[in-house]
Amino acid sequence: MKLSTQTQGVFPIAPTPFFEDGKIDYSSIDRLADFYVGCGSTGVTVLGQLGEAPKLSSQEGIAITKQWIQKFKNLPVIVGVSAPGFATMQALTHEVMSLGAAGVMIAPPNTLRTNEQIITYYAQAAEAIGHDVPIVLQDYPLTFSVQMSPQVIRTMVEQIKSIVMLKHEDWPGLEKISTLRGYEAEGTMRHISILCGNGGLFLDYEMARGADGANTGYCFPDMLCDVVRLSHSGQAQEAHDLFDSHLPLIRYEQQPNIGLSVRKNVMFRRGLISCDAQRKPGGLMSVKTHAEVSHLLRRLARHDPRAQGL
Repeated sequence: MKLSTQTQGVFPIAPTPFFEDGKIDYSSIDRLADFYVGCGSTGVTVLGQLGEAPKLSSQEGIAITKQWIQKFKNLPVIVGVSAPGFATMQALTHEVMSLGAAGVMIAPPNTLRTNEQIITYYAQAAEAIGHDVPIVLQDYPLTFSVQMSPQVIRTMVEQIKSIVMLKHEDWPGLEKISTLRGYEAEGTMRHISILCGNGGLFLDYEMARGADGANTGYCFPDMLCDVVRLSHSGQAQEAHDLFDSHLPLIRYEQQPNIGLSVRKNVMFRRGLISCDAQRKPGGLMSVKTHAEVSHLLRRLARHDPRAQGL
């Protein structure tokens, strides 16, 4: 199964579970996969930033990808293959696609500055990995410091046919979604799937602007599935109400340096992973941070029973 321009739904960004000693917790991968499928995820993304991909060896990355593909069976698995050079990207892409990956996600290196550089980079990346490999274009200027205007995205979508999805993480970015969908409506850009990241911070309104779903790692991915389902079924107010109840925790999770620690801690409390450790170097939660997360979960439990007892 390969990604297409019609892909919709929720693709959680899967964390890589570690034990305290830094070893990979493969049993927790199985538990996470079962949970994602059970709560309505339509796919998953592995070896992303949340997955601490830069801390993994190439052999570990392949092993993790293989396990996710085997667990997800007929559901698509996107694999992050961003790398400093195209040789590494090409090798990883060919390996994961041979295992059954549905496509690859490529983030821009932070050295890109001009529109021409951005377009050329992705054209060369597509050539290096093969034009038959579906590409997810990751647009996350807050992290990668690369600004992709709607016009640049349109140019790449038109010139690089293997781009089938935009992982939209610009902030503010609602107008960008409207502009891209406007290009499609006027016939100047072919349709592509738009799944949104950035912790899900604006997901309810992103859906209203024309997004197809979520591709992020919030610690309640089941809530993301509910919001996307409600939005697609025309229950916009219900989607807003559910999303609003989670917004304080979503916002808290967005903090630099400790955001992944918070996310893993809540997933540990929910029983989704056996340990909330990161592989070093990694951020640590202070005593006060632990207390604040507990407070946020108690507040959330008043509106969503999934947070009760955490």
